Amino acid sequence: MRVLFYSIQSALKNLWAEKWINLLTTLSVGVGLLILSSFVTVALNMDSVLKKWGRSFGIVVYLDDNISAETTDTVMELFKQDPDILEVNYISNDEALKELRNILGADASIMDDLKDNPLPSSFEMKLKRALLEPAHVKKKAAEIEKMSGVAEVQYGEKWLTSLNTVSSVLKASSVFLGGAIFIAIMFITYNTIKIFFYRRKEEIETLKLLGATKSFIRLPFLIEGLIIGIIGGIIASLALSVIHSLIITKGLDFMPSVRAIIISIPVQIFLSVPVAGALMSFAGSFIAVGKIRY
Repeated sequence: MRVLFYSIQSALKNLWAEKWINLLTTLSVGVGLLILSSFVTVALNMDSVLKKWGRSFGIVVYLDDNISAETTDTVMELFKQDPDILEVNYISNDEALKELRNILGADASIMDDLKDNPLPSSFEMKLKRALLEPAHVKKKAAEIEKMSGVAEVQYGEKWLTSLNTVSSVLKASSVFLGGAIFIAIMFITYNTIKIFFYRRKEEIETLKLLGATKSFIRLPFLIEGLIIGIIGGIIASLALSVIHSLIITKGLDFMPSVRAIIISIPVQIFLSVPVAGALMSFAGSFIAVGKIRY
């Protein structure tokens, strides 16, 4: 315990003694973490939007014009028993015509010249969220299209593929950017700790003569890296909070369309940024003291 107390005291003293280089390192770590946390926040916002859009995604099954009521009931029962289908609604051709008139509004009079109802009856259904993969939906649509009484199946294949592509790109980009920021922060901390070590070489030689172990000598450097990462993370969290508040209070006046994709940032992100900074900087410090020979 006394060794830990001494190491913390020594680390704080050394951080203040080298305050300018520590300030530069801390700000560099903070900027890196801010970039990463901002991208993760954007990814979370986009993922939230994609989930909302996904909940509105559906398959429309158009029926043959001459389909019997018995066949319609049979198809309806099959859909209800299908474990992949979350919800199914039957829309008769009369209901479809009425809805079209409501959509046309004042122009609905153009429908008065029609002798027969040109619209087919249909089923509108929603699949389970976990099954909204393009390949799965395409397979399900092909199975439904083979059923008796079914004329056509539509589900917005291009829209679903684009939605899935955006989600995959965001996830892959988050992993790639996270890895790049991790390596950058480790490299920054690694070089800073090496500089500190060589600047205190005489002090370290004195400690060695007094019988200090390698662990005793290394611990203050590791704590310095840890503190740099925590402070950098706190700076990044505060900056992220300010930027998010400015977007909500000022940015929406200029870009009201962004309101649909803005969500509140979870508290876990603000708490995890300093933790991530501490881990990254500690890793860089650990590698630095491990590679130094003395």
